[in-house]
Amino acid sequence: MLQAISLVRDLGRLQHVAGILIRYGFGDMVRRLGMANTLEKAGHALHWHEAESLAHLEVPARVRRALEDMGPTFIKLGQVLATRVDLFDAAWIAEFSRLQDDAPTVPWEEIHAQLIIDLGAAPEEIFAWINSQPLAAASIAQVHQARLEDGTEIIVKVRRPGIRPAIEADLRWLMRLADLVENDMSELRAFRPREVVRQLTQSLRRELDFASECRSAERIAKNFVDFTDAQSTAIKVGAGDTASNGNDAQIMPPPLIVIPRVYWQWTGERVCVQEFIDGLSGRDLAAVDRAGLDRKVLARRGAHAVLKMIVDDGFFHADPHPGNVFYLPGNRIAFIDFGMVGRLTDERRDQLIRLLLGLVQHDARRVSDVLLDWTGNSALDEEALLLEIDTFVDQYHGVPVKQLRLDQMLGEIAAMLRQHRLTLPADLALLIKAFITLEGMGRELDPDFDMAGEAMPMLEKAMRKRYSPRAIVKRGWQSVSDTLALVADLPQDISRLLRVARRGRLEVHIDVTHLKRVGNQLDRAISRLVVGIVVAALIVGSSIVMTVSGGPSLFGLPFFGLLGFVGATVGGLWLLLSIRKSGHMDLE
Repeated sequence: MLQAISLVRDLGRLQHVAGILIRYGFGDMVRRLGMANTLEKAGHALHWHEAESLAHLEVPARVRRALEDMGPTFIKLGQVLATRVDLFDAAWIAEFSRLQDDAPTVPWEEIHAQLIIDLGAAPEEIFAWINSQPLAAASIAQVHQARLEDGTEIIVKVRRPGIRPAIEADLRWLMRLADLVENDMSELRAFRPREVVRQLTQSLRRELDFASECRSAERIAKNFVDFTDAQSTAIKVGAGDTASNGNDAQIMPPPLIVIPRVYWQWTGERVCVQEFIDGLSGRDLAAVDRAGLDRKVLARRGAHAVLKMIVDDGFFHADPHPGNVFYLPGNRIAFIDFGMVGRLTDERRDQLIRLLLGLVQHDARRVSDVLLDWTGNSALDEEALLLEIDTFVDQYHGVPVKQLRLDQMLGEIAAMLRQHRLTLPADLALLIKAFITLEGMGRELDPDFDMAGEAMPMLEKAMRKRYSPRAIVKRGWQSVSDTLALVADLPQDISRLLRVARRGRLEVHIDVTHLKRVGNQLDRAISRLVVGIVVAALIVGSSIVMTVSGGPSLFGLPFFGLLGFVGATVGGLWLLLSIRKSGHMDLE
């Protein structure tokens, strides 16, 4: 089954992955995917006896540990799967979210050699100081703290040497595995392996390009230049943030939302240089309390910031977990690590606003309309889905907005989609996961955090803006322009169609799902039928030969008759083994 994977360059990695799967109790999957056959034919031994005793662990935990052992590509795969709340239930999402992206450090000599190539000079010649001991080390990059000549503290993020070829090899055969799983393992088809691997490929390639990550950071920084929130008017400019010009005039306060500055003169695909954020980690809430920061203000301000990115800008930090957030004096917030970002079209934002307003305002019809738009034309029992959505929304009827849990409501919607075997587009799955993470962070900071209450004013403002007279006229004019362009191009399109038809080159393509797989199954069935007929003919012919006297003999029996029976036995055994291997042998 894995003939396409049997390239020499990928066999070593394939053996490593197969060994990990066997160790964590997934040997059956290795066999079913044909990985064992391919490796054994290539002379690679698999140690089936090394399987660990992990019966005390649930399957999601074993999968998570296996992904961690497989390396950066699979850790990223788990992080992508953590966003697919439409495919996995809460237990799986919780395990995928626990994936740690820690890795052994790369020796400074290797990092130093790569920095000389990327910076054009030794880092000691460019920076006033650089720490040879890493500040952090992950599977894709390593971070070192440094200082500029003017005293500015910075970080130098360096891509691990040789990581791209390894990741590209993993992605290459992961896509082939996804094809095999989707074609031959019907119980896993609902998890959309091809779509997940495509999402993983896009995400990883963006994350490998640090220049792309920095462009995303700058885009978000520009969107926050004039950011204010309801709390900003209550925060006075402190002594450390003021200056006197002789008239006791106040200078502008520092920004409420901080995005690290990028130093483009040293930033490229494999290295990025950014401002060092000296703040309190979002994971260390005890330090937040010791610093005297206001948790309620931080929760509200963080919610406003992420909602602005989603609702107003359509370009958002897709992984706002505590490790990517720092808290600064003055209850300011800094976001880092923009390797995973989400993008929303105007249409998507409109749908999101209608969905969230429908949830908060208990409008079942609005919720169902948006979900049906999102899931496309998939075959489903629409009446059953509508009834389930209506029941779901009705259970929150009369519940005050302050008591609504958006993360819980979105989770229940995702569960409904899974039950009806419906999947969301990747951008929306990413968005829902960001919402769930955001509300979780808000409630960690402030147990009384009201996500629905914070979101309502922004959603209503966005809805009013969308349906303002100016916006309606603009959309109407755009529709008229598109229609006129279509009508103007119609004669040319018809002429082109007729010209192709006159030349006899008009083709109609019909794509029948799984037709190739059905053809392969028919081919195997016919091969077995032919072997069965040959075996039957050998048995009949040999029986006749046994009754004929004369000719060579063996053990007192006619030699050719005996030879026919041996051939029939071999053919029959092959036939039985083939049927058993296919998994369709039923002797009951």
